[in-house]
Amino acid sequence: MARFRGEQGGDTALSTEQHLAGPLSAAVANLCQRLQPQVSARTAAGFREVLRRLGAPLQVAVAGRIKSGKSTLVNALIGRRVAPTDVGECTRLVTRFQYGTVDRVELVFFDGTKQVLPFDVGGMIPKDLEVDFDKVSHLEAYLTNAVLQNFTVIDTPGLGSLDLASVKRTEQLLGAAAQQDDAADSDELDETSRNAVAGAEAVLYVVTQGVRADDQQALAAFTAATASREAGPVNAIAVLNKADTITPESVEGSDGDVWKAATMLAEKQASTLKPRVADVIPVIGLIAESAESGGFTSADADALRLLSGLDDATWETMLISADIFTSWECDVPTGTRLRLLETLDLYGIRRAVDALRAEPDLTAGALRRRLLDASGLAGVRTRLDAVFRARADGIKAAAALASVTALAHASGDPGERQRVHDAIEVLLAKPEAHQLRLLEALTLVTSGAVNMPDDLAEEVLRVGSTAEIGEQLGMKGRPHKELSAYALERAGWWRSFASFGATPAQSRVAHVIHRAYFLIWQQLKAQAAG
Repeated sequence: MARFRGEQGGDTALSTEQHLAGPLSAAVANLCQRLQPQVSARTAAGFREVLRRLGAPLQVAVAGRIKSGKSTLVNALIGRRVAPTDVGECTRLVTRFQYGTVDRVELVFFDGTKQVLPFDVGGMIPKDLEVDFDKVSHLEAYLTNAVLQNFTVIDTPGLGSLDLASVKRTEQLLGAAAQQDDAADSDELDETSRNAVAGAEAVLYVVTQGVRADDQQALAAFTAATASREAGPVNAIAVLNKADTITPESVEGSDGDVWKAATMLAEKQASTLKPRVADVIPVIGLIAESAESGGFTSADADALRLLSGLDDATWETMLISADIFTSWECDVPTGTRLRLLETLDLYGIRRAVDALRAEPDLTAGALRRRLLDASGLAGVRTRLDAVFRARADGIKAAAALASVTALAHASGDPGERQRVHDAIEVLLAKPEAHQLRLLEALTLVTSGAVNMPDDLAEEVLRVGSTAEIGEQLGMKGRPHKELSAYALERAGWWRSFASFGATPAQSRVAHVIHRAYFLIWQQLKAQAAG
């Protein structure tokens, strides 16, 4: 029976089988428990924190540049407009949104003390604090929201901010600036150990149409935000936010369609950001937030219904710009039109009016669902499920092993390091732990630690970045017999490459890929027999 700290900070006995993501996480948890009596008190304290993290939902850091719409997207994902989007003190802090039985927000100070922060009149976290801001580390928000039972969402200040204090807070909480110190042995976590286990396990990176060449470096800045593991296609995806602001004419082949242009641009950005991310998905965060969090009301639907009755010439003129939309003479009050702009922007307003013109009897609820569909949020959630939730066990186990290794290294005791290393090697030698070997091989190749020919690197990326066999083999939709034959053929090829022609580092990766193909072949064979 593993013990983890609950949200109130006390110790709660939880069943490992019931609360861990899967068998890999359970294996790492057992390793930590076995090693605790064999390491120093400080390292053991770190292992207890690793155990607590293993029993918690997957932690996803939402990262991106300032004004990329990160907090708006966070609200959409949570389904509640709770994260402040206007610039204020709270937007300069890291905020962790996690599941709780009672809605509350806590200020966490650098000295470890906490203070409850009341929600504002709109139910949001207030953008400004009534305390000494320089003493605040971060915010912890507990919400009775089902989404947060699967993910803890970490909203971070925008990269590129001139506020160095905010950058430092982010680095400290996410582990990006782990610093060595000379703290004496104790049963409390020192700064190095705390940073070794404090990071998020996955990254959702937000870009806009103005993606910059140094976004690769910005993504690399969040390497330690993934619990000391390199962010890559297993645990990082990107979203192209504000897709409605893209000018279709700027994207060749878009045929004047905004969403088609956004999809094409996202594909282009994916080729730029890979292999740091698994994919780039277009989304309109503002519409998603309004439609999903209750920001779109029946009164808004009524106003849009009135606008749908305007003649075409007037309507097209009003849509030329936001200024014309709000100042043109019509029966909908200017204040109402300003609210529509703040809620949907011109693109969302056009989509809503088009829907009402096509189906005048649409209810407010049905119109909200149309807007939600138009936002692209469903695509983001589907990808989150495929990349993060479906692999949560492997991601969490790999992150935990990285933390265990970092803690042993930070101890400064060669004997302790060796004991931890040997225990990890025994765990990884087990057939059921092959997924961890595959994640390790993928990380080595995508980070450049092991150089592979481009075609082989692409194959490693394909095999390690998905759990769907057809996609792993690059033969999606092909007959079962072809998949099986190809898997066996590639298993043999990689085994030969490992023995003849590969460097020692390449051979290590090749053996893992050979094993992956062989296991795929075995799985296909079992499916055929069944």
